[in-house]
Amino acid sequence: ATSPASTLHNAMMFQVVASKVSSRRFGLAVTSCVGGGVGYHVYSNEGNQTALLQLQSVRAVNEHLSLVFPTMEALLRAGRLAKTAVTMAVDYQLYFMTKKHPDSFLSKMYSGEEECERQRAESLICKLQEELDQAQATYVEGSNDDDSANKETINDDNAAEQNNETKSKNAKQHMLSIANQLADAEDALESGNFSSVHERNANRLLQLFRANAGVYIKVGQHLANLDLLLPQEYLTRLSSLFDDAPVSSYEDVCTVVKEDLGSCPHELFDDFSRDPIASASLAQVHTARCKETGRKLAIKVQHKGLRETSKGDLFAVTAVVRIAENLFDEFNLGWICDEMTPQLPKELDFTNEGNNAEAASAHLQKTGLDCVVPHVLWRSTTGEQCLTSERVLTMEFESGFPATDVERIDSIGICRRETAKLISSVFNAQIFENGLVHCDPHQSNVLLREHPKKKGKPQIVLVDHGLYKRLDPEFQESYARLWTGIVMADISAIKGACESLGVDKMYPLLAAMLTSRPFDEVIERSQTGSLDASPASGGGDKAVIKLYAQRYLKEIIDMLDIVPRQMLLIFKMNDCLRHVDYALGSPSNNLVIAGKYASKRVLDSDISHPEGTMLGFFKSWIQYANVLFRINSYEMWHWLSSTSIFYNK
Repeated sequence: ATSPASTLHNAMMFQVVASKVSSRRFGLAVTSCVGGGVGYHVYSNEGNQTALLQLQSVRAVNEHLSLVFPTMEALLRAGRLAKTAVTMAVDYQLYFMTKKHPDSFLSKMYSGEEECERQRAESLICKLQEELDQAQATYVEGSNDDDSANKETINDDNAAEQNNETKSKNAKQHMLSIANQLADAEDALESGNFSSVHERNANRLLQLFRANAGVYIKVGQHLANLDLLLPQEYLTRLSSLFDDAPVSSYEDVCTVVKEDLGSCPHELFDDFSRDPIASASLAQVHTARCKETGRKLAIKVQHKGLRETSKGDLFAVTAVVRIAENLFDEFNLGWICDEMTPQLPKELDFTNEGNNAEAASAHLQKTGLDCVVPHVLWRSTTGEQCLTSERVLTMEFESGFPATDVERIDSIGICRRETAKLISSVFNAQIFENGLVHCDPHQSNVLLREHPKKKGKPQIVLVDHGLYKRLDPEFQESYARLWTGIVMADISAIKGACESLGVDKMYPLLAAMLTSRPFDEVIERSQTGSLDASPASGGGDKAVIKLYAQRYLKEIIDMLDIVPRQMLLIFKMNDCLRHVDYALGSPSNNLVIAGKYASKRVLDSDISHPEGTMLGFFKSWIQYANVLFRINSYEMWHWLSSTSIFYNK
């Protein structure tokens, strides 16, 4: 039986050949070729000579023609994207116009009474945001002035010092008071029953990503991790993309497996599940059992056609994002496309993912951390059958649930603090020790379970190793010195490390981006000597952080053009980890955990330097011992606190 695509192909090729030979009165016959191709034999009616025209590279022609339909589908997806972008742009333009005059006739026509009520609430939030912005700037400037004054007027009398401290405390209390008011206003807004412009457009974007699937799901997942940059409505809606990705049909799965491995799933495995146990943006996972050993396996199969259409989809997304950046000053998300374009082809090659998984597993075993990476099966036990290819990845099955499922964590008696500490330790070990970093640790890729041999202790199952980055040793060293400086609140060390990364005047901003905390807290810790920042109470703390990110959004985007490209994937990893940490209730001080691994990396770099002296080595050991002592003291204090009645797990 000939498929419609093959029939179309044959008809097209018949016309091409017939047009070339009709002037010479050739006769044409179509025959089959070895390997399933199509051969075209042309017989001359003149001179009793038979000419054979065998088309070259028939398979290549077939492949080119097979891209016709995927290309048309990509254009359809691009059309949906353009329509959604225009609709969202018009909606936001009307929203900004009516927001300035919430009681106007235009506002009532556009949004109705409920929307007017919501816009009045949003106007109050904007007013509080401006007040918080001003109060935060006053506090930061005051902290800087106090820090300079302390260095220049060491011998001033106690009254002057107390006056400076009082001003700083008053400024901070004023800032936190406004932050709490802002948090209350935002909570009241979110608890309302009326729809907002953000909610409408978040739903539009979610529908677009689900309809287009593939690359679009990947973009949506990344947006869902930008807690500090996007409105809550977007985060809430787009988070569903982690667990509710489109599912390929069983027929498509069989097609991909047979094309890559040469046989159908039921011929390669026992008990191959027709329905996937999980589906993601690029692939879905089925369970099966090994024919030789009976082991339970997880088979990751790429969505059919994704490899062929991904370039067109990326081009369409990038084009729309660039247009939006030119139209709206507040829209600056082009860096996401800049990083996805070179990385996506690597993620679509599952042999690359298999190699990453093996390298990560080997390193984590050396660290002694309770983290498991599923074992990759490249070939069958007998070695006769290939089980992993560019679009099919066969692994041993490892059970687990998302690390952000706090209800299940609490129900089985695992400590959230230990869980958060383990997750942070795993990724900091990759950054500062191995240099091969998993850059996509979102909630569906970091699984959790109770340790099979340590009751009540967490064990991490790390999956999806397609997006990795190999860090340069020079970058590792500079990044480690930056984190060590941040932990110790050493302003000069932070500035020096940022300069080595290409950042000069904006070093406070880079430090704030890495920690998701205002830089004034580093200044405060430099005065108090504490490893703990002084957070605001309730929702005010998050309001301060979010406003800080929004206030310096343009500077943040400019920063992304300055820092080394490998830093961008580190930012993405930090976004994912921060999202997981927030879901767990932020029970662990990631600053301390990163500092422990970073300071060890700095020590290793110093003692391995060929031009180092004994005095320099001794100084490096003293500095490392100082960092370690402060960190261990901090952890001991928290351990004692956790055993008291004042600690609430």
